[in-house]
Amino acid sequence: MSTVDDKQIQIIIQRVLKQVMGLSEQSAVPMSTPSTMDAPPKTVTQTGAGKTVAIGADHGGFELKENLKADLNGMGLNVKDVGTYNKAAVDYPDYAHEVAKLVSSGKAWRGIMIDGAGIGSCIVANKVPGVRAGMAYDYSSAVNSREHNDTNVLTLGAGLIGVNLAKQIVKTWLSTEFGGERHARRVDKISMVEELYIK
Repeated sequence: MSTVDDKQIQIIIQRVLKQVMGLSEQSAVPMSTPSTMDAPPKTVTQTGAGKTVAIGADHGGFELKENLKADLNGMGLNVKDVGTYNKAAVDYPDYAHEVAKLVSSGKAWRGIMIDGAGIGSCIVANKVPGVRAGMAYDYSSAVNSREHNDTNVLTLGAGLIGVNLAKQIVKTWLSTEFGGERHARRVDKISMVEELYIK
């Protein structure tokens, strides 16, 4: 029985990925080899503008946004409010995009976006290069999104959580450090996938 070495396995995987995803030779997904897996992971650093937090909401998240702004200011953070500024019906993608752009460009250190469920805004924010948005609904999801995924945008569902829980989530999310090490390697792979589709 013949054996297949690591190099041959990588070639086979690359072929399958190219067939399934329609990738060209140049855009094939980089594969880890034992030597790169043992190497120290790249350090993931924030390159934001100090401690500015961008915050936005649609009409469903407006009241919660206003409550959270006071807490953020109380933490000594600069708050950049991108709207909405009242309860008139608006479209959450517009505000999620604004928050994500500020984080992606480095004009904000982190971003927080609030809509009714938090899901739609998370989807929108993750379309912006350099953004890793995560929706949190309790203490554990807030910690995990920072420690494991190095999220830089937090989305909240005002229709799913109360003000006090939202405040706890935000405080936890802002104060939790990225875990690095094995998580850094995985976050780097998220960035590699993103780069495949940036035109």
